[in-house]
Amino acid sequence: MQFVWKSLLICLFFLLVTGALIPKAALSITAAEEEELSREFMNVVLKSVKFVEDPDIVNYVNKVGKKIVSVLPPQPFTYHFYIIKEDVYNAFATPAGHIFIYSGLMAAMDNEEELAGIIGHEIAHVLCRHISQKIDRSKKISIATLAGIAAGIFLGAEGAGEIGSAVMMGSMAAGQSMTLAYSRRDERQADQIGLKYLTKAGYSGYGLLTMLRKIRSKHWFGTEQVPTYLITHPAPEERLAYIGAWLEKNMKKPPPLETDSSEFKRVNTRLVALYGDETLSLRKYKSAVTKNPKNPMANYGYGLVLARIGNRKDAAVYIKRALEREAFNSEFLVALGRIYFLDGQYKKALTILESAVSIAPDDPEGLFYIGRTQMELGRFKDAESTLKTLTKKYPDYKPGFYFLGNTYGKQGKLADAHYTLGLYYTKKREHRNAVVQFEKALEKTTDPYRREEIKNLLKKVSGKYEQEKKEVKEN
Repeated sequence: MQFVWKSLLICLFFLLVTGALIPKAALSITAAEEEELSREFMNVVLKSVKFVEDPDIVNYVNKVGKKIVSVLPPQPFTYHFYIIKEDVYNAFATPAGHIFIYSGLMAAMDNEEELAGIIGHEIAHVLCRHISQKIDRSKKISIATLAGIAAGIFLGAEGAGEIGSAVMMGSMAAGQSMTLAYSRRDERQADQIGLKYLTKAGYSGYGLLTMLRKIRSKHWFGTEQVPTYLITHPAPEERLAYIGAWLEKNMKKPPPLETDSSEFKRVNTRLVALYGDETLSLRKYKSAVTKNPKNPMANYGYGLVLARIGNRKDAAVYIKRALEREAFNSEFLVALGRIYFLDGQYKKALTILESAVSIAPDDPEGLFYIGRTQMELGRFKDAESTLKTLTKKYPDYKPGFYFLGNTYGKQGKLADAHYTLGLYYTKKREHRNAVVQFEKALEKTTDPYRREEIKNLLKKVSGKYEQEKKEVKEN
């Protein structure tokens, strides 16, 4: 079935290139319709894939993305950047500025230039409205159906899950199918625009070239081995030739090989060690410390992998080795504090974590584990203060809300506990649990302003829960 699906996607791509599936008139939608399509697409994506939600990694990717967005002309929507937790070479953009990078592709990057190159190219697709221009305004295909088709194309058949697959197959059977993969012309334009804004943002543009070479190197014989990126982003040879010629003409020389910042090295190490394949990550960093025992980043990566597989004793040894070289590295200190926390050595963990946060007060993982350690030590008031700071600074850090709710509960503040847990389950898109928590919060809350807020939240999540039940029933 997987082979059939990928063959189908490739056929759809060729139909796009020949123009057979593109309506001949009215080839665009309004900005409002584009936002609607984006919302429907996100509904499919959120049900189909897992994201890397590590704030250290997410914040860094967003920083790079926003640096490029800052040099664009005024935009009608806000750009968002995500990392999908899947070890494949893929990246794509939806209408209205949602950019997705797969963890496998990011793990293959060697520097920030390469990350910026991919992000800049995807931003250019959004800027040029390449997807929205392919949609027939006659509404022969509904926005929701188009979202399913887009998910089936950009995520790959298996990535779209049953929802995207069913929607896509149904619409094709009805003779209303449309592929949203990019054409060669789209790719050329995205490269042109992307390079323009990459260089304007201070990047060289060479990262796009080197990443495209890496992606092409994955293009072996057999459809099972074709990277999803090459299905949706065609003509790699043409692109390589064009980008190479553009860089030769517009840039004096490529940047030095070691252009990656220490921040990129740390984030990339964290991504591979914590979210990559355990066996491959273990092998990679064991080899790295064998070759260079004094390299702090190699020791950090190996320590993270060892802690991940439960070998906390050895993990602490390698994190300490990293600290011997960089004694005031807050990330290394947080990693060591986390190991001690997981090992039940709470007083030692708290001392190290507080040292880390004194160096980097806004470190989300440091704040999170300080809060959790304070809970384990019975210091619930301190934990409440720490976790409130965390959730205020990082409202997308879901675990912070869960443990803050538990901290309130430990103190008998049940109204606050249920309210905060309601927020947690809302962010997790577990709407049934959110409804239960908000209903309990409403029973126990006496503050009139908070009651009004809870009523509004309850109305919103109840509507989403009813919609979910309806979809389950229909399927």
